[in-house]
Amino acid sequence: MNRLSPTPVLRTLAVLACLGLALPIAMAMDADAAQDLVKSNNCSKCHAPDKKKDGPSYKETAAKYKGKPEGEERIVKHLTTGEKAKFPDGHEEEHKRIKAKGLDDVKNLAAWILTQ
Repeated sequence: MNRLSPTPVLRTLAVLACLGLALPIAMAMDADAAQDLVKSNNCSKCHAPDKKKDGPSYKETAAKYKGKPEGEERIVKHLTTGEKAKFPDGHEEEHKRIKAKGLDDVKNLAAWILTQ
């Protein structure tokens, strides 16, 4: 009986495992692209990294949604639907919709906000 050596099988499994682990790395958040989107959409008018302006800081938003399964999705919805945002004086306005090339860019921005 001719048996296959376990070495080639293990090598194949190792390569497949590495490819599977590389996928999340390839889809990692791009901080530069997120910050470019912040700049091009003038988000800094109402938001800052760590202090409240007319809107919450990125740090405050991250603390609110980090670790929640729907956190990134919730931020994306807020950035893309124009839902109401409450201002310090109590009035509400539609949040500016982010202008981006595609939804992946907005998701990247949401992921960046969650790292703050």
